[in-house]
Amino acid sequence: MSSRHLAVQVKLVRRTATPSPFTLDIGLEVPSGITILFGPSGAGKSTLLDCIAGLLRPDAGRIAVGEDALFDSDRRVDLPPQRRRTAYVFQSLALFPNMTVEENVAYGVSNVREQERSVRIGELLQAFRIENLRARNPEEISGGEKQRVALARSLVTLPRVLLLDEPLTGLDSELKASIVGDLRAWNTAQKIPILYVTHSRDEVGALGERVVVLDHGRIVSEGDPHEILAAPRSKRLALAVGFENLVDATVLELRETDGVMRVRLADSASEIEVPLGYAAPNDRVNVAIRAGDILLATQRPAGLSARNILEGKLVSLEQRGGVIVARVEAGVTLTVHVTASAARALELTVGSSIWIVVKTHSCHLVSD
Repeated sequence: MSSRHLAVQVKLVRRTATPSPFTLDIGLEVPSGITILFGPSGAGKSTLLDCIAGLLRPDAGRIAVGEDALFDSDRRVDLPPQRRRTAYVFQSLALFPNMTVEENVAYGVSNVREQERSVRIGELLQAFRIENLRARNPEEISGGEKQRVALARSLVTLPRVLLLDEPLTGLDSELKASIVGDLRAWNTAQKIPILYVTHSRDEVGALGERVVVLDHGRIVSEGDPHEILAAPRSKRLALAVGFENLVDATVLELRETDGVMRVRLADSASEIEVPLGYAAPNDRVNVAIRAGDILLATQRPAGLSARNILEGKLVSLEQRGGVIVARVEAGVTLTVHVTASAARALELTVGSSIWIVVKTHSCHLVSD
């Protein structure tokens, strides 16, 4: 294994207020670069980081950077947090208010020789574009600048692993991308594994090179961020990544040669075609559809490649920024997103008849 890789194999059972305890059972290889840990609240993301950092002790397993074990239950290895050489940046940042930016960054290397300490601090201040803030206190700088200081303070110790627990919450997408761009540039030379926890689908798509999806303490999916966001495997994950429509359905017919099956939505008479799944006639399945993947028409469409056309009634319209959120009753109630200009052109009015159009492969089968 590369000395730059983090290997995690842990099991941890924690008692909770619910009858069933929470179990974290994870096997994970983290290469150098940014890996996003994504999942709904309570999935186990922060618990996993705490185990890696040494703040929580797993019941069993092994955590290693390269060949160096940080934790090994079989060999009774359990390094304290200060000996693991892991840097951990929390959402709260916890900068020292009575210290300047430079003093905050220097805090972690007080035992390093002065010349080397000065070089490290200078390189990090430059890498995160905060050289001009050296003499300022945290209350005198912006939220984005505080995030940069917190990252510089963590990285000045030359960690082997960087753990980030929702560190950019509250910042706009452009600022997030800028800060992560600087982090990625710094890591071009260092090549350490970075685990970045988030519950924001926008951060998954924009900031990570790889995503690992957790739910109920287990890995349910991993791979390319855009592929994971496009095809969630569970209802909870579909909700987390922003699928607005989750509909129960009953399988009516399998068409294996076409790679599709026909399903009836809920207890209605409405039927649609979805990709073929592991199901049999009369099985219950869950179908997830993004609101932005549904088209509206004021007349029955014809000559389309899309296989799913349902007649319905427009029951509500709501403007959210530049998007119009329409709710259509078509046997089941579906949420549809259209632009304001499209809504005007179609002259959409509540109570009018409407047709919805959905491509087969915009319908995703998800588990419970």
